[in-house]
Amino acid sequence: MLVGILSDSHGNVTRVARALAWFDAHGAQSLIHCGDVGDEPVFEALAGREVWFVWGNSDDPTPALRALIRSLGLTLPRESPLTFELDGKRFAVMHGHEPAFERLGAAPLFDYVCHGHTHTRRDERRGTCRIINPGALHRASPPSIALLDTTTDRLDFHDLL
Repeated sequence: MLVGILSDSHGNVTRVARALAWFDAHGAQSLIHCGDVGDEPVFEALAGREVWFVWGNSDDPTPALRALIRSLGLTLPRESPLTFELDGKRFAVMHGHEPAFERLGAAPLFDYVCHGHTHTRRDERRGTCRIINPGALHRASPPSIALLDTTTDRLDFHDLL
């Protein structure tokens, strides 16, 4: 399964649209947004896709934003870390600013831990866990995203130039 991973869009819907077009062209079947999503236009761009997301330290999940997200058919994060299974692989997603974040990759509970926050790419293995930060769509040079193939465990970063 191909999973598109993005983070730290901070409301930059133009870059989010470019990222989504790239993911579509490369066959991404699911998306993970690692937080600092932004405002309504970004969520509207994500609508109609299988997407998991978490809140970042810059997100403001007001009742109105939560209602909009639900109306778009997107699922609000239920816990931190957000955990789910895709293609038989166990995922955990946090933005990366949370106090419990660093302990997350130390336990062999997950195949993949995805995060954002630092605006810096990361691909690190701790035992059987792979920790991934796709970089950022905002305040990153160059802005970047990542594509994970859960079948082969291949991870490719892509610069959005």
